[in-house]
Amino acid sequence: MGFLASKRTERSAETEFDAFEVVAAQVVDVIATAGVVLDQQNQVVRASPGAVQFGLVQNRRLIHAALVQLAEDAKKASGAVSVDIELETGLRRDTVWVHARAAKFGERYVMLLVDDRTDSRKLEETRRDFVANVSHELKTPIGAISLLTEAISGATDDPETIQKFAESLQRESQRLANIVQELIELSRVQGAKLSETSGDLDLATVIADAVDRNMVLAEQHSIKLASSAVGPVKMFGDYEMLTTAVKNLVENAIVYSEPGGQVGVGLRVVDSVAEIAVTDSGIGIPESEQERIFERFYRVDPSRSRETGGTGLGLAIVKHAAYNHRGEVRLFSKVGTGSTFTLRLPIEQQES
Repeated sequence: MGFLASKRTERSAETEFDAFEVVAAQVVDVIATAGVVLDQQNQVVRASPGAVQFGLVQNRRLIHAALVQLAEDAKKASGAVSVDIELETGLRRDTVWVHARAAKFGERYVMLLVDDRTDSRKLEETRRDFVANVSHELKTPIGAISLLTEAISGATDDPETIQKFAESLQRESQRLANIVQELIELSRVQGAKLSETSGDLDLATVIADAVDRNMVLAEQHSIKLASSAVGPVKMFGDYEMLTTAVKNLVENAIVYSEPGGQVGVGLRVVDSVAEIAVTDSGIGIPESEQERIFERFYRVDPSRSRETGGTGLGLAIVKHAAYNHRGEVRLFSKVGTGSTFTLRLPIEQQES
């Protein structure tokens, strides 16, 4: 009887194990994030494809000690336990931030769920950096305006000094207005819904409009503008967004060129991709700076930007405009020779 009872107990345990295997498989297979079921020895009974792809499991074991500890804590707890932790995953040991939850699953198992929060964490860091940068950028002209106003108030009997301070006040006010305007434009580009703002357009017209918007600036800097954009090149997109992007590229080329120089704008189509190239013969961009050139508020030459009223947002707007239209922007530059920015946009194949 003892032998038969032992056999029945073993079969009962096997039946329970099989039942939990089936339930575990059903649960983790429908989990969108990473899910793992562990036994009492922390062996992986079942893992979702996301858990394997995420690099949490290897040879039926959890790789990360922090997740093993969470599973141990869950065995002792009356309910679910959770933690936000930083993990390293993959061959490159990339850092990821996850929210992990664990709870007992029956009497002998633990269910572990892991949500990847890396994107939201990076977005939050970007938001904090952006707010800090905006605060810094706005503080400079606002502080200058305050000091200049005070100086003008104290120089009522000196017309020449008042005139000098008034001119500086106007420059700082314009700089502040430029920053606010470009922040509004960047926000619009980042939050744009092209399905609502797009229509049929001609890129040759976009370029002509962008060049026209820079004519006064070009005259002020004694720069000759030359356009070889031959149209029509049709595509579906946001006209104002693309015009602003090209305008920013031309404006950048003008302010970073020496007086008497030339800025050229060209348009061609290569394998159903429209390429708008803006070329200058200016100071060029060092190779070490080229990866950062599209960051918000980043300036290769801060002193020159202060003189020209540049905000450091123009190229960030270009990058987002290109991204919104499933395109890209490329840079070729050599110090002392000049730069070429190329906005590349996919278009429908034109009929011959």
